Amino acid sequence: MVGLGRQGRGDRVFDAVAGSAVVRRVVKTLPAALIALGLLFDVLTPPSFTGSPFFSAAPLIAAPLFTLRGTVITGIAATFAVIVLHIYNGTTFKVEAMTELATVLTVCGLASLINIVVRRGTEQLASARGIAEAAQRAVLPTPAERIAGLRVSASYEAAQADAFIGGDLYAVQDTPYGVRLAVGDVRGKGLGAVEAVAVVLGAFREAAESEPSLEGVARRLELALAREGAWRGSLDAVEGFTTCVLGEIPLGAGLLRLVNRGHPGPLLLYANGDLVELSPAEPALPLGMGDLGGWPDRAQEWSFPEGATLLLYTDGLTEARDGAGAFYDPAARLRGRVFSGPDELLSALADDVRRHTGGAATDDMALLAVARPGAGQPDRRRTVPVVPKGDGA
Repeated sequence: MVGLGRQGRGDRVFDAVAGSAVVRRVVKTLPAALIALGLLFDVLTPPSFTGSPFFSAAPLIAAPLFTLRGTVITGIAATFAVIVLHIYNGTTFKVEAMTELATVLTVCGLASLINIVVRRGTEQLASARGIAEAAQRAVLPTPAERIAGLRVSASYEAAQADAFIGGDLYAVQDTPYGVRLAVGDVRGKGLGAVEAVAVVLGAFREAAESEPSLEGVARRLELALAREGAWRGSLDAVEGFTTCVLGEIPLGAGLLRLVNRGHPGPLLLYANGDLVELSPAEPALPLGMGDLGGWPDRAQEWSFPEGATLLLYTDGLTEARDGAGAFYDPAARLRGRVFSGPDELLSALADDVRRHTGGAATDDMALLAVARPGAGQPDRRRTVPVVPKGDGA
């Protein structure tokens, strides 16, 4: 899936993997430990007591953790332990001994069958995840770190566990008219939303290269959604509408143009920690709702000085809630804070959102940061944490 920012993400992934590996190693010792415990229990207790439950549990625990060979070996070890103990106790040919041996053998057979089913399911899941990752790379490729002299970073976090992509989108493209970018949110979830994302991004990539104005790009996206909706019978077939911010940064002009179609306003973070919310002067309907309003798009223009960073995001950021139901306010959390680059900004922001929500996400969240390096600006600067002093997790 697309990363949280190139700095810091690797450490978090490594810690998670390392912790998971330790737990897995400990759990893998359980079958052998159960067999040993069963032997000890049987030896230290009177003959009327039996450790067969421990021997039966060992192959069942091994089934989802080991290979088929490992599961069979565990079953053989458990069966051998039962036989040895009954020989030791002199109860080999008693009915109870035969019953225990038959129980352990039956459980070993079931454990082998479980192992086969789990392995096949794991292979199918791995195949599905590979397809999802390939689809993500095709629809939302990770942008280059530098585009036309600008530093760029993007991240995508899906609310659904193990999901790779949803209804949020972003794109950055170097064009004859400057660097053009888009961040949007398709209504709805699931494959229909992903399909609409593909339509919007495909239309953007084509229009960004050929349309001389940002307003023209917006019209092309509107037409693409209308065309797709007509082809499928209704706009609902492609999830209806898409909120979107389109941006244009002409090369060397120190300017920023935006067309906002019903999307949360981006933030402009200055090198000294100041912050400006780039809200549209006039609200506009989302893309795909052109039939409800015929007014033309009008791009707004802001200064984009050296050292500034443009942050665009979807409503998964602003609608993130804490335990008391309070929404996350990115402007309040970021104002007065300085980051060494867009990667560090997105990484710190994603971490802060997780602290705010306690790790519970209710909506997809796409983030895109574009920074204009300043003349003589060092490659790295001190990063001030997002969380204010005294603010709890």
